[in-house]
Amino acid sequence: MDLFSLPRLGVVVPPENPTAEPEFNSLVGSGMNVYTSRFPVTPGIGLREMLDLYNEVLPETLGNFGGMRLDAAVVACSASHYLLDPEGDRAYCAELSARAGFPVQSSTQAILAVCEALGVTRLTLVSPYQPWLSDTSLAFWERAGLTVDGLLLVPAATDPAGGEHYDPYEVSTGAILRRIREHGLPDDTAVLFTGTGMGTLAALTELAREQPHRTLLTSNLASAWWARRAVGGGAEETHPLLRRLERGAA
Repeated sequence: MDLFSLPRLGVVVPPENPTAEPEFNSLVGSGMNVYTSRFPVTPGIGLREMLDLYNEVLPETLGNFGGMRLDAAVVACSASHYLLDPEGDRAYCAELSARAGFPVQSSTQAILAVCEALGVTRLTLVSPYQPWLSDTSLAFWERAGLTVDGLLLVPAATDPAGGEHYDPYEVSTGAILRRIREHGLPDDTAVLFTGTGMGTLAALTELAREQPHRTLLTSNLASAWWARRAVGGGAEETHPLLRRLERGAA
């Protein structure tokens, strides 16, 4: 196989995100080459202001690929796109695609696309975000026409006094599984693990064995599914979770 003849996927990620590239590479396997551009570092500003800034500088950050030929790109930052309503998010992606000359999709729009393909109308959210941002996520999905049956928060840590620390990049597989087993999941609902920075593949692999008929979605999994639809790639090289999702959407 000629390595450099493979489809090229660009991925835009926050600067501190340690999860997106490893998960994308694991999901799409050797059938696609993945390249990244990172949002700027934003010292000294709050989370909301940082997410607003990401939306402002997204065209420039995509432009950092320069003259490299890309077949498609994914914006792997769900949180910033929750601040846009679903229609605004869709319109922004269309504008970016027209400007770039190749398809550009947000992880949020990729999730909506896979929900449509699967016929999913109900979600339970598993969120590593601070409560206000988790609520913003919930409102985004409801405005998109989905019913949210539950919201399960997964903090990265809990202090002895019961205070919860939220950081998607620090959430462990054990924390995800422990929270789900403590609180349970509603029957007959798809589960969406939101956010591109929370590592989920190990937890999803275990849950897929335990609940083989439940639809399991993540921001990165849906984005990889969309990318393969957009640019192709060998199915035999992909992660089992992606093959499972593609079978369900066939």
